[in-house]
Amino acid sequence: QVQFVESGGGLVQPGGSLRLSCAASGDLFSIYTMGWHRQAPGKQRELVAAISTGGRTNLADSVKGRFSISRDNNKNTIYLQMNSLKPEDTAVYYCNLDALGKRYWGQGTQVTVSS
Repeated sequence: QVQFVESGGGLVQPGGSLRLSCAASGDLFSIYTMGWHRQAPGKQRELVAAISTGGRTNLADSVKGRFSISRDNNKNTIYLQMNSLKPEDTAVYYCNLDALGKRYWGQGTQVTVSS
């Protein structure tokens, strides 16, 4: 089993910034990818960003140039820095960990971008 502690969500005005963090614990493996997905009301869950153990990153086109993902392997923690936020970024953001063909999900944290 893998457990997550997610934090950093909240309400922010358009153009503002937020930083999400996700710390994983439990039956972790030496090589795994972590990332963030998001799900807005009435929409499918979509990938936002992912980062491998080696630091390779993958960002959705919709957030490139505004979001960045980083990782602290010593703390089994990833961070999502979100800048220039838009109302369309409003969603529940879920942390995930992929290892040995399995995907584990965090409980999600709400991000609301509104004036």
